[in-house]
This record gives sequence, C-alpha cells and structure tokens, in this order.
Amino acid sequence: MPIKAALTALALTLVPTLGLALGCSSEKRAQSCAEGTSWDTETQSCVKQVTG
Repeated sequence: MPIKAALTALALTLVPTLGLALGCSSEKRAQSCAEGTSWDTETQSCVKQVTG
C-alpha cells in the first residue's frame, strides 16, 4: 500500500504541473467570428461587416 500511495501522490503532483507547462503559450491565436462579422482589433470584438 505505501507504494500505491506514493505513486498516487506523485501523479497528483505532476499532472497539474504538466498541464500548466503545456497550456501556457505566448503564441497568438486568431479570433474567429460568425459569418458576416469580422474581428475589430480596436474594440476586441466581432463586428458586423458593412458592404456596399
């Protein structure tokens, strides 16, 4: 039982650490908007496209 407890404790310690390491990225991602709208960098939101 002590080995199981030690392995469980190790796993519970490493999993969140690995998750943070994989999830923290400084790369930028493109924002996707619904059809008929586009991303406005000034307002940081999707805005309706005006045509014509």
